[in-house]
Amino acid sequence: MGKKLYVGNLAFSVTDQDLGNTFAQFGTVESSKVITDRDTGRSKGFGFVEMSSENEAADAIAKLNGTEQNGRAMTVNEAKPQAPRDNRGGGGGGGRSFGKNRY
Repeated sequence: MGKKLYVGNLAFSVTDQDLGNTFAQFGTVESSKVITDRDTGRSKGFGFVEMSSENEAADAIAKLNGTEQNGRAMTVNEAKPQAPRDNRGGGGGGGRSFGKNRY
C-alpha cells in the first residue's frame, strides 16, 4: 500500500508533472496532484504525492522537507485523512418563498 504525502509552500508555477518529477528520485510515484482553485484554475500552493512504499515516502520526507524549490522552502509530511466537511448549505429551492399567507 502506498503512502500519501502533503507538499506545501509550492511555487504557483509548479505543475503535477513537476511535483512528480521532484519525488521520483526517491522511488515510484503513484500519483502527484497540485491543488488548484476551482474558479480561477490557479494553483493554491500545495499538493499531494502518493509514493509506492512507506520507506520511499519516509526517505522523501527526510530529504525534501525544508528544501528550496523555485525560491520557496517546501513543507513535506505525511498527509492526514480528510476531515468530514459540514454541510455548508448552498441548497435551497428553486421556487419563490414569499410566505404562506401571501393572499
